[in-house]
Amino acid sequence: MAILVFVESAEGKIKKTSIEAVAYAHALGGPVTAIALGAVEKAELEALGKYGAQKVLHVADERLSQGIIQAYATVLEKALQDESADLLVLANSSLGTPVAARVATKIGASLASNVVELPKTDGGFVVKRSIYTGKAFAWVELKNQKKVIALRKNAADIKEVGSPAQVTPYSVTLGDADFATKITSSEKATGEVLLPEANIVVSGGRGMKGPEHWGILEELAKTLHAATGCSKPVSDMGWRPHHEHVGQTGVKVAPQLYIAVGISGAIQHLAGVNSSKYIVVINKDPEAPFFKAADYGIVGDAFEIIPKLTEAIKAAK
Repeated sequence: MAILVFVESAEGKIKKTSIEAVAYAHALGGPVTAIALGAVEKAELEALGKYGAQKVLHVADERLSQGIIQAYATVLEKALQDESADLLVLANSSLGTPVAARVATKIGASLASNVVELPKTDGGFVVKRSIYTGKAFAWVELKNQKKVIALRKNAADIKEVGSPAQVTPYSVTLGDADFATKITSSEKATGEVLLPEANIVVSGGRGMKGPEHWGILEELAKTLHAATGCSKPVSDMGWRPHHEHVGQTGVKVAPQLYIAVGISGAIQHLAGVNSSKYIVVINKDPEAPFFKAADYGIVGDAFEIIPKLTEAIKAAK
């Protein structure tokens, strides 16, 4: 079965979640074609071959750098047809998920989002999905010949299995209807490491007592090359910018390691972080609900623990 993988990019770089999608598609066993839209560095596209893409298509239309869902769906529909691919794989993201839904509607495909592992193909095509904000799993059979899979972050191991791929220019005729939606403005999150792409996240809550105390968390994050986050009350009070708000109504993260400092663990916050591989909770309240969800917990004063932890990590490096 031929597979098409839509890869997302930011500032000319391929996102890690899209590299995971390429690795996932390669593990399925079919020939894999990756497709990128907009301005992307050629070296980034060629590198997709190392993770399993036999071919890389590049639609170098600057209009496609804005993430217009209708236009993306039109391009992917044509690419699926031209490549005779019955399966589209892409990252489950703020862009990938709506694109997946639109493409599935256009081509009459079965759709599964938040997929967490390879499908079972003995007697059908059954995928495992994360549901209820990560509290449960569902097994869903995709019965249509054409299928669309949106892959959850960290659901595939990234391994180098090949050599750099040749990049082929690819063009699609796009009309005014494809750009009926206009993006009038956008605000980009700032920081050395951004939350959606971070492997490690250091978050603080009201237990930090004020914005003036955030320096110790920023130092820990810098030492770990991590992103910084916060709870909703912290962003509501203006202690931290809103783009750092982690939770059900903020940014949902799935890093390898999530460190929660001075956060009680309200259900809305847990819903945004429970896909993390490991959760470490630091709180002076031994009854904090977050400890029930933690893989590791430290009961104590964050203002004493965090500086010592940072120095220990620096010494270990």
